[in-house]
Amino acid sequence: MLQRRWFILFGLLTLIACGRADATQPLPVAPIVSPVPSATPAPPTAAPTVPPIPAPEPPPTAIVINPTAYTYALELVADGFSRPTHLVNAGDGSGRLFVVEQEGRIWILRDGQRLPEPFLDLRRQVGARGNEQGLLSLAFHPQFAANGRLFVNYTNTSGDTVVAEYRVSADPNRVDLTSAREILQIEQPAANHNGGLLLFGPDGYLYIGTGDGGSAGDPLNAGQRLDTLLGKLLRIDVDTDQPYAIPPDNPFVDTPGARPEIWAYGLRNPWRFAFDEVSGMLFIADVGQNALEEVNVAPVDAAGLNYGWRVMEGDRCFRAAACDQTDLVLPVAVYPHDNAIGGCSVTGGEVYRGSQQPGLTGLYFYADFCSGNLWALWSTAGGWQHALVARLNIQTTSFGRDEAGEIYLLDRAGGVYRLLARPASG
Repeated sequence: MLQRRWFILFGLLTLIACGRADATQPLPVAPIVSPVPSATPAPPTAAPTVPPIPAPEPPPTAIVINPTAYTYALELVADGFSRPTHLVNAGDGSGRLFVVEQEGRIWILRDGQRLPEPFLDLRRQVGARGNEQGLLSLAFHPQFAANGRLFVNYTNTSGDTVVAEYRVSADPNRVDLTSAREILQIEQPAANHNGGLLLFGPDGYLYIGTGDGGSAGDPLNAGQRLDTLLGKLLRIDVDTDQPYAIPPDNPFVDTPGARPEIWAYGLRNPWRFAFDEVSGMLFIADVGQNALEEVNVAPVDAAGLNYGWRVMEGDRCFRAAACDQTDLVLPVAVYPHDNAIGGCSVTGGEVYRGSQQPGLTGLYFYADFCSGNLWALWSTAGGWQHALVARLNIQTTSFGRDEAGEIYLLDRAGGVYRLLARPASG
């Protein structure tokens, strides 16, 4: 298996969330993680013209966090999926995990076993010819246990983004295909940079990540324009008789010419983002162009933020010696594409809120698709810190959490893994 995964690592150089737009085993037996000895936390990257983002308060029982004091391993939970893109739980107390495949199917994992029939099969309407196209995410309504509503994000056979609603059938393990209702469609000018994640925020609204429309260098300047849904984080109300409504406190509701769905802008390809319910922070991992990968963090209720693309790539001016950084929110963590660290495309992750590994509480984990690097990001009294904590021998396409808050990673080759850690001296 290890040889097969390394073959894939060198053979597949493009990610579902492409960074270069130009183009149940015990812990000691999990051999697909290499520790990174003496990893030194890097200082946070600060935006000189923007007030610093407040660090979330640690939970009352938190201990001093030092992610480099642990060794990390991946425990294989299930295998054999076809290009998995997303993993999520339903929040209904069932303990089920739902694995999304790029070609258009969603499968249920129950007690580590895949059920024989798919939860949902959308292969007829999903277009997945491009590396970054296909069925990209699944979101369950916060009251799913009561109303059975769920939402998917996919590219259709024309390559355009579709957000659609479905309802579960009388069989809790199957979706009622006749319940389909299209919520939103976004024309995509290119096959790449589709974003694709759906998440319900703590406010009950549906958030949608969209890429800048693709090609290279954002030729449409979509990231900075407010008259397009591309290159944005959108926020809509799906608890309405209409396809959707605009939350009245969305930041550009009263801005002439602006799309009222926009919550934040200046994004290149926010393939994965995450809400942390304890700290009240939003983490956005935005895939870079050719030089830098970045993670942005802001309070969940901070509306109308401009994350900089295409003025900036990471914490540097894009294709310019100098640029106006006024009112831009720059990332709290950046890593380069270079031989020393390696990297090509950031895969946004999750904040650990489980109980099995309390030393990880409050850490946000994320990865690089090409290098296999696993990073940790956390807040301190002095600001944000991040460190390279392990090297994974998988191509991480997405992270997810179960109902208990444990973190999982998906491998493009088809595996579902649980993230494990133990003290380095143990």
